[in-house]
Amino acid sequence: MQASTDIAPALGQGNSLKKVVFSPIFFLIIVVFLLVPLALVRTIPIPLGAMFWDQYLYIDAANRIAGGQVPGVDFFAPVGSLGYYLFAGLIKLFPNGAILLLSNWSLLAVTAPLTALVLFDAQKRSHATAWALLLPFLVFSLLPFNTGDFYPFPGTDGFGIYNRQVCQLLYVLAAALCFLRAPALLGIVVALAMLTLLFVKVTGVVSGVLLCAMAFAAGRLPFRVALLSGLVFFLAIGLLEISSGIVSAYADDMIALLVLNDTSLLPRLLQSASINFGIIASAGLLAVALFVIDREKISKDWTLFRSTPSATTVSHLLDQNWLWLAAFLLAGLLFESQNTGSQAFIFLWPLVLAILIDVYRVRGSSPAFMVAGVLAMAAMLPPLVTIAQKTARSTIGSVNDITLENRNLKTLGAVSLRPVFVTRAERMHVNYIAHRNTYEEIARAGELPANLLYSDFDFYWLWLQTIDDAIDALKAHETAGNVRFETMMSIDFTNPFPWLMDRQAPHAITIGADPFRAVPPPNEKVAKAVAAVDIALLPTCPPTTARRALLGLYEPFLKDDHTRIQLTPCYDAFVRNALMAK
Repeated sequence: MQASTDIAPALGQGNSLKKVVFSPIFFLIIVVFLLVPLALVRTIPIPLGAMFWDQYLYIDAANRIAGGQVPGVDFFAPVGSLGYYLFAGLIKLFPNGAILLLSNWSLLAVTAPLTALVLFDAQKRSHATAWALLLPFLVFSLLPFNTGDFYPFPGTDGFGIYNRQVCQLLYVLAAALCFLRAPALLGIVVALAMLTLLFVKVTGVVSGVLLCAMAFAAGRLPFRVALLSGLVFFLAIGLLEISSGIVSAYADDMIALLVLNDTSLLPRLLQSASINFGIIASAGLLAVALFVIDREKISKDWTLFRSTPSATTVSHLLDQNWLWLAAFLLAGLLFESQNTGSQAFIFLWPLVLAILIDVYRVRGSSPAFMVAGVLAMAAMLPPLVTIAQKTARSTIGSVNDITLENRNLKTLGAVSLRPVFVTRAERMHVNYIAHRNTYEEIARAGELPANLLYSDFDFYWLWLQTIDDAIDALKAHETAGNVRFETMMSIDFTNPFPWLMDRQAPHAITIGADPFRAVPPPNEKVAKAVAAVDIALLPTCPPTTARRALLGLYEPFLKDDHTRIQLTPCYDAFVRNALMAK
């Protein structure tokens, strides 16, 4: 791929100040250091969305980190710890910021500087190219939406946050591999991007390795740069392990997670391909078209390799646009096979941009370029169009939303919802209480009250309301008994209570407790931690298969020293006997 060495000259000269003010890097700085903090100064009600409680894992993690716990070392985490640490730092700076925006934007602390390095080098040759790299990056990074649809009604995507952050990192890495010439800068971006990928989600680093391997094979990532980047990568890992033990703990967690999700890769690949069929088909056709367009170059490179086998001729032979595209597609397919919700294949954008520049340089405004352009747009535009559409639907649809009234939820309660769903939440609340035995039977049968319960907006509205009521009851219990619940556990997917009440979460308990995918069998450490909690809270509106499974895991460690009470109509509690109000 030759695009990075033949880019049109920068547009316009002007004076130095004008060039700085209208440069992509200056715009990036304005957005990240002025507009983003401005949006985080005060709480913004966010429209509720499907699987919305994923974002609350960051609250749980930040509270644990503030209490001295280390992800992986002190509690099981299904992904890397960097996202949690970045969020914990950002929420200290902006305690009134919307949780979804804080968690979504926290990675800008890494991706924005790395993008600035790419733009610094790229804009020397073409401001237009730099802008073409920057604007999609900002759209993908700032708007809290995935490219897939999991629910028919519009709302913000409070799930898959670490997945879309990996996609954003891969975008920056791809931009560097395609457009960054300076070896030192390329080495810095590759090393930091790969480190960040590892500690956001381990499957992301696998895809990153594939991108780097393709660039190395094609001669775009020089050997000494790859070597130094690798040394920095492993040196950083070694220092982290020596200082905290977090790397080996992370590896143990990932192995446990792999055992829990021991399924064949092929069905996951097929599912990934079917979900993203439009992009994959368009990019696949583009790869075929590029093979045809570049067949003369491929033939010459093959002949040269056969006559003079060497590292140089091998690089020339492998440096083909269609091969680059095939490698990137494979990387994306592998990563998406492990996801539910992300910004799938957005990192094709820098590559396809480079390919179009290369085809135009060689072919000009020819039919070949037109075919490549149409297929390129078919592959590149869907993620942008999807996110723009979801943003518009969510914004317009929230005009008449009701904001959640609450007493104890801090910024957790800064959400809004359409009146029709609020009404449904109120009706279901009464129904769950009046017919609890029925819903217990449904859960016992292995079913949920609704097939899309965890996507239903009213589920999260009611969940937040019942937490608000439970905190009132907890405060009343503490006052009546002159006691204090210092360690608080939730027998549920996430545990917001310690953060909301300024308490502590127990050690060892899984964050993001999906008992079917992300909760290993309790060991002695978990058993001791559960047995030592002051109170464990069980939501019952409604009973679900997951809550029932978690109760089965943890109740044996609570029954000796705790008493089960009905705290509210929608929350049961296992209270340490010594802390029971008389």
